Amino acid sequence: MSRGAGRIRVPALVIGTGIAGLTTALALAKRGVRVLLLTKADDPGDCNTAYAQGGIIYFGRKDSASSLVKDILAAGAGLCNVEAVRFLAQEGPAVVEEILIGDAGVPFSRTRAGDLDFTREGAHSVARIVHSADATGRAIEAALLARVRTEKNVKIWTGATAVDLITARHHSTDVQQRYALQDPCLGAYVLDGEGSVHTVLADFTVLATGGVGRLFLHTTNTRHAIGDGLTMAARAGAAVLNLEYVQFHPTTLYHPDAERFLISEALRGEGAILVNRSGKAFMPRYDRVRKDLAPRDVVTRAIVEEMTTRGEPCVFLDLAHNYEGKGKVPIRDRFPTIAATCEKFGIDIATEPIPVVPAAHYFCGGVLADLEGKTTIRNLYAVGETSCTGLHGANRLASTSLLEGLVWGAHAARSIADRIEKGHTFPPSMFRAIPDWLAPGDAQNEDPALVQQDWTTIRNTMWNYVGIVRTGERLGRAVADIRDLEKRLSRFYHETKISRAIVDLIHGVHASFLIAQAALKNPVSRGCHYRRN
Repeated sequence: MSRGAGRIRVPALVIGTGIAGLTTALALAKRGVRVLLLTKADDPGDCNTAYAQGGIIYFGRKDSASSLVKDILAAGAGLCNVEAVRFLAQEGPAVVEEILIGDAGVPFSRTRAGDLDFTREGAHSVARIVHSADATGRAIEAALLARVRTEKNVKIWTGATAVDLITARHHSTDVQQRYALQDPCLGAYVLDGEGSVHTVLADFTVLATGGVGRLFLHTTNTRHAIGDGLTMAARAGAAVLNLEYVQFHPTTLYHPDAERFLISEALRGEGAILVNRSGKAFMPRYDRVRKDLAPRDVVTRAIVEEMTTRGEPCVFLDLAHNYEGKGKVPIRDRFPTIAATCEKFGIDIATEPIPVVPAAHYFCGGVLADLEGKTTIRNLYAVGETSCTGLHGANRLASTSLLEGLVWGAHAARSIADRIEKGHTFPPSMFRAIPDWLAPGDAQNEDPALVQQDWTTIRNTMWNYVGIVRTGERLGRAVADIRDLEKRLSRFYHETKISRAIVDLIHGVHASFLIAQAALKNPVSRGCHYRRN
């Protein structure tokens, strides 16, 4: 049996380097708290935040907090936590102003007069979204990452894969510590790029690990979005909620040589209309009032219905003939990233419609967290897409995701810093009772072909059985098949020398099981969870 590589002790451990993780780390560092910031990516900018195109909610003209609350609640299909929705609407503009515009200096797009350029997306009643052309997430990620790197209190550790959360009940050698009613989290076991596992001990641990899109065959997500935080938290005993609510984005680029590239909802906000191969608009038949600006679940199912009934592999998004910004900003200047990507595949978005299909996009469920990001495990926080605050309910309103990560990251940091200043940290004896990591197995029997085949099984099962349109029979088969695979992989894990590929596979199969099981248990169609029977 191989043992862990060493012990690291920090006040705060933040896992994930998207907008939620970077905001948490930055806000903690500014309060004088030392932070270890982890990402399993080699580049900390390789995350879902960088993939976000459309924008982030700010505060539009003739806007109000109550108006935003109304829009979020409508999109959430009656399942939102009203307290969380009001919290975002009230706190959001100030946090955007303070952190993104003021501190990080994100280069948001401006009008010729120098004012912020507001756009509108589906299910929003006013134009309240600020953007950086059509690469808002990348601009925010770059600015925040550059700002965090100036903080001496933050150490960024790349290529670091969190294996398991450390809790007293599961790991402490002090029997007395196991009887605490609320099990404390004391850090995480972390696998480095050389194959060694470190014992990272922390007074406060923050999960900011993003979503679950890569569990599905077609997705807009980064390759790292496989539900790590969800799996580790659930395994540690944290409450999780709304796992069946996976949002599928209606429009990703359809081309045999293109990995599912997001075609932002902002195009429809600027006038783009969905049409079939005959060039006829079809959304008025599915939502006569909101049409192409209906909530994402409505648009996604409409596209699937059009594709299914007409026997066609895609539909088309026509911005070229419906652009509302004519005479102001040319299409290629308004959407330069989308234009350049489509051009690689011979598509000119300024003159012709874009072929599109839906893909897994955003996770509305996750680790249950309150307005400060606290979970049901003591001193464990969850922020951003890995958390479930109830903000999104059954379906996310466009451009709330980046704002959620920003607001909850800032407030989680405030909560942690306040508690540290009040001396609410763990005594050294609690950390001394945590053993170093002990490998379950040392066999050199990892086979890349088998790992790839297991991922193919997971992704095809999730897409075909736990996808856009679900049935009881499909979901039952998904739960059974994934449970069998998980049992086999668990045996393999306990025999084999640990690696990132194996940890990812274990996390991915368990997250898939949790989502499929939640979907099977809920027979009610609501929001992005759609059951045919």
